[in-house]
Amino acid sequence: MAVTLRKSTELFTVAKWLTRRDCRTLSSLPEKAKLASLEVTEKAETSRRRPKKVNPLLENRHAYPEFLPDPNPKWRNSLREKLERADMLKRRNQIDIPEFYVGSILAVTIADPHSQGKTNRFVGICIERKGCGLRAEFTLRNVVDHQGVEVRYDLYDPTIHKIQVLRVEKRLDDKLFYLRDALPEYSTFSFDMDPEILPEGTPVPINPVKVELKPKPWLERWERQELQGISNIEQYLTKKDKVRRELRKTPWEKYDLMKQYRKTIPIEEQTDIWSEVNSQLQQLQLARKKSTRKRTFSAPKTQLG
Repeated sequence: MAVTLRKSTELFTVAKWLTRRDCRTLSSLPEKAKLASLEVTEKAETSRRRPKKVNPLLENRHAYPEFLPDPNPKWRNSLREKLERADMLKRRNQIDIPEFYVGSILAVTIADPHSQGKTNRFVGICIERKGCGLRAEFTLRNVVDHQGVEVRYDLYDPTIHKIQVLRVEKRLDDKLFYLRDALPEYSTFSFDMDPEILPEGTPVPINPVKVELKPKPWLERWERQELQGISNIEQYLTKKDKVRRELRKTPWEKYDLMKQYRKTIPIEEQTDIWSEVNSQLQQLQLARKKSTRKRTFSAPKTQLG
């Protein structure tokens, strides 16, 4: 009887072990099913999530940055800013101030202060655009007779007769001061340059060209400014310059939230400003488009025999 009991208990343990093993092999099936169901639900949730809509009014901050107030709180005055925006819109009723960026090629016609009734026309690339309100300004650069010439214009100067954009494009950097130390071919533009017209709705192209600098001395230490539009800056650096560049780096500034806050304007204030200005800007654009579509008709002159 003892032998039979031992055999039965051994058979029972073997059967129990086999059933446990089978259950372990089969236990992965419900886990896989759960994982599959979770993946399906995640895909459904991602498909249900709608992309965040970007307010179209906020896109104007790239084309018309001068309408935004100064981010420095020391120079903020809501009443003065509102009056300046009204004056800027009145000025835009009298002259067409087109959309341009740093890197665009412009032709500016301005009244000659030294001779009454005459005008001067200058063509160049925009290397800087700064200021806000009526203090907005931009700088053009061109090489004339192997000599670099830079002219700074106030955007809302009443002596400006015409601002024409010959080529609309952006560059890799926000400022192009390094063109002063670059080869002259990167800053040379013909005064008889024909305008390049982009079709409506196309995004502003970004020119990926990288300029070549002349040998030292330079006007500034360009190697310390993390510029993307220079191609041959490393070949003019010594070991000492590279060590000093590493010591001058400030990688922690991108985590400084207060510095970013001081340099930017809250979105709520931007939407209020653009809701006030956008309708009038659109009316000006529509009026100019209608005027350009109209064909001028001149009656033929009679030829006397």
